[in-house]
Amino acid sequence: MQTIQSVNEMQSHAIGLRSSGRLIGLVPTMGCLHEGHLSLIDIAKEKADKVIVSIFVNPTQFGPSEDYAKYPRMLEADIEKCRERGADIVFNPSVDEMYPEGYSTYVNEERISSGLCGITRPHHFRGVTTVCLKLFNITRPDIAVFGQKDAQQCAVIKKMVADLNIPAEIVIGPTQRDADGMATSSRNSYLTDQQREEASNISKALMMAQEMVARGTKSVDRIVAEVTHHLMGSRRLRVIYVQVVDRDSMEPAREILPGKQLLCVAAWAEQTRLIDNIQL
Repeated sequence: MQTIQSVNEMQSHAIGLRSSGRLIGLVPTMGCLHEGHLSLIDIAKEKADKVIVSIFVNPTQFGPSEDYAKYPRMLEADIEKCRERGADIVFNPSVDEMYPEGYSTYVNEERISSGLCGITRPHHFRGVTTVCLKLFNITRPDIAVFGQKDAQQCAVIKKMVADLNIPAEIVIGPTQRDADGMATSSRNSYLTDQQREEASNISKALMMAQEMVARGTKSVDRIVAEVTHHLMGSRRLRVIYVQVVDRDSMEPAREILPGKQLLCVAAWAEQTRLIDNIQL
């Protein structure tokens, strides 16, 4: 397995792979790899000849009061996990490589990114789309694999790829969950045992809502109210939003249409911001 830090070297290598007819799969990550990330490598390996995992904590998707400085960084362990899972290349550029002095160009998706996390993190998705477009241009993937836990991010990237005619297929891998039901996330590492115990109520609330729909509940308001009530019973959780949305457009739903919508939740577990979703 190769490790590459230089943008120019990575781009040249990717062009060579494409010229030789190899299909390239990209798994973009910010490191602190967990089973969710590793499952995306598995998907990429099934669909591509060469798999590139990018590891880059992207400063442009963090707000000024967010956790960029303390975001977990464990590059050596991440590289070893990529090697064990069968990735071919780890691309881990520096901030200066990705955003050299004088950098001033950004990408905005202005519809799908406007709700949900976009309300409380107004510059987040601009950073996501910008870094993903840069990674696509650098690594030239035929396939890029993202995780369903970040549902709004997935929808935003799909829209950017369609709108800008980017020749890459976006593949979404299913959310991976730990034994307590919590969606795997790098930020879970911030949680104490007590915080995690209460944070696991997020996934329990989502599954409760899914069961309500399976039993015939059609009311969006009732689903949202029940989930919100469940979450507010946890002393360490503060609800940011609970919303039923179309799984592609992220637009709020008026009634439950089974199989076509997501229930999305964001909440603070004391100082840690967590998101999760489930298909209804």
